[in-house]
Amino acid sequence: MSRNDKRFFLKTQNKREIKFLLANLKIYVEHLKEYPHSLLVKFLGVHRIKIPHKRKKYFIVMQSVFYPDDRINARYDIKGCEVSRWTEPAPEGSQIIVVFKDLNFEGQYITLDRQRPWLLRQVEIDTRFLRRLNVLDYSLLLAHQPLHHDERHPSLSFATLIMRTKKSVNPGTSPVHLGIAAVPGEVPEDDFTLLLSEIDGGCLRQSQVGDASSGDPLQTCPEHAGPGRDAADQDFRAQNRRLLPNLKNPLHVIDGPEQRYFIGIIDIFTVYSFKKRLEHWWKRLRHPGRSFSTVSPQTYCLRLCQWVQDHTK
Repeated sequence: MSRNDKRFFLKTQNKREIKFLLANLKIYVEHLKEYPHSLLVKFLGVHRIKIPHKRKKYFIVMQSVFYPDDRINARYDIKGCEVSRWTEPAPEGSQIIVVFKDLNFEGQYITLDRQRPWLLRQVEIDTRFLRRLNVLDYSLLLAHQPLHHDERHPSLSFATLIMRTKKSVNPGTSPVHLGIAAVPGEVPEDDFTLLLSEIDGGCLRQSQVGDASSGDPLQTCPEHAGPGRDAADQDFRAQNRRLLPNLKNPLHVIDGPEQRYFIGIIDIFTVYSFKKRLEHWWKRLRHPGRSFSTVSPQTYCLRLCQWVQDHTK
């Protein structure tokens, strides 16, 4: 279930999954604070409905990875394996939205150019966190749409760069902003003067302005660097931040040279329990030599990272 604009989703969960989320909510929030540009799905609320003489219903509210979706032309749910990872396309002319899987994506690439290293590192950071939680069977959601000509060659003014920098650099704000702009990392007015003083117009050579439009990590100017700037730059890199796009869903949108990609990690509630271990051994017998989703959290983490590495350029 979603809003009319599909910006937020409601999803029902069982009691065990809700307990798992609440038990790990603190470290989940800490992870988002440490890595504000995380690809993990952003949870906004957990709710319970009590109906007389019936079981309680639990649901969560989350941000949609695929927002806005009006121009998206393909969607994928990626787990990094092959068993049951093919979806039949909808009939030609059908209005049904189909979410494809791993095998449907074979032969294609996520073409990011200079943003590829950022994506590889962030997927590694987020999956390593999920491995700590002993979680498996999560999905990398992926969608893409072609960039318009003006989006491929944007005229990046100094004011636009300042606006995008405001979204990207402030370390003290929540990664989820519920205002109309939905902008993470909003910089308070008191900090804006400092930000302006740190970004010198002389640093913005034409080549750097062009690079900024691609979403590369912010550039620093050696001739103006100081202890404060060095520390800020180290924090920026340690948190694996990037220059966010000036869009409605900046945390999950990455522009490549030709395509705009929507990327996020969802379904993070499946724990590697005794039942899952038995399922793993049963699938090994049933699907010898083939990859499937029910594997140890460490194997799952490494395999998904490898999939992203193999399918990006």
